[in-house]
Amino acid sequence: MKTARRFRLTFLLVVFGMAAQAAQAAELVFGQVASLTNPTSASNAKGLVAGISACFETLNAKGGVNGHKLRLDTRDDGLQAPKMVELTRELVGDPSIVGLMSYLNSGGINALAKDNAFGKAGVALIAPLQGDRHVVDADNVFPLRSGYADEVNALLKEAKNWGKETIAVVNMNVAFGPGLADLVQARAGEMGLKVVSRSVLDANPDNLPASVAAAVRAVSASQPKAIFLLAAGKPAIEFTRAVRSAPGGTTQIYGLSVLLHEELVKAIGADKARGIVLSQVIPYPFTQAAPIIGEYQKAMKQYAPSEPLSFSSLEGYLGARIAAEAVRRSGAVVTRERLLASLRSMGEYNLGGVYVSYAPERKKGWGGVELTIINSAGDLRK
Repeated sequence: MKTARRFRLTFLLVVFGMAAQAAQAAELVFGQVASLTNPTSASNAKGLVAGISACFETLNAKGGVNGHKLRLDTRDDGLQAPKMVELTRELVGDPSIVGLMSYLNSGGINALAKDNAFGKAGVALIAPLQGDRHVVDADNVFPLRSGYADEVNALLKEAKNWGKETIAVVNMNVAFGPGLADLVQARAGEMGLKVVSRSVLDANPDNLPASVAAAVRAVSASQPKAIFLLAAGKPAIEFTRAVRSAPGGTTQIYGLSVLLHEELVKAIGADKARGIVLSQVIPYPFTQAAPIIGEYQKAMKQYAPSEPLSFSSLEGYLGARIAAEAVRRSGAVVTRERLLASLRSMGEYNLGGVYVSYAPERKKGWGGVELTIINSAGDLRK
């Protein structure tokens, strides 16, 4: 009898131990809001998802992180800010979601940051596609990208090096547009460049055509040697289409990383897009300039062979690596609180030749800026 009782006790302890181990090694889910259906964001969103999934699948094939398998839950907001806010509430209310990552929608992210949504919910947002300091400095946001100010400085230096001493500034009237226009005005003066005209693109669909026409007239009249286009999406595309068709439309255009070259080329054609210089806040994904790029390329070849290498898929991969490292540092049982604590105390983290640094007093993404140009085939080249 005693032997039987000991056997039953031992059996129960083993079962309970296995159950506890299984609970600790449960699947960890990261939530993402990004639109795979809106044409303006679809290519970027698809790349992000492919990069994140390739990273997670690589880790999961090796047993996961501390025994945890990682998974991405992507929800589509149609690139509508209110929908992103609504879906974020749903994700935060889902206890299976341990953290958020790779959000894509400037309007929605800005609205959430302004409301301190991530701080109030006690949840981390890792590597959003955003360079606005008001966002990346918000509570519980951990950036990967360099900031918009870094992009502006790099583009101005490039313009100066190529003798573009007079520039026209064209910015959209929402999100980062107004603030960056002021920054360009100030930094250009410091660098000996002259802003000869400033124009605003009204993002309201009813007002956009008139504001585009007015901006083209102002640019044509001021005859700058370069145009700084501080806009994204439809305002940027419609202005570029119009200015390229106007007299003197070959003026060099400098744009930010949020001006997605694939969507631009698709909308206006490679011929009109040719020669546009775009800053990039993610390392160049097509050459193995750092160990992490080689790892990314190998993972994409194995787990996403039909998805071309791109800045967006590399961005997703790097964001997933940050998330995985936070999980590793959180230990056997991962909660939102532990994940946040791991990120806040991460310090400088080397992903493999690409660094981020997170501390309570300062959260800093990569910090580098690559400059690319659209060639005659519509591709990006350094």
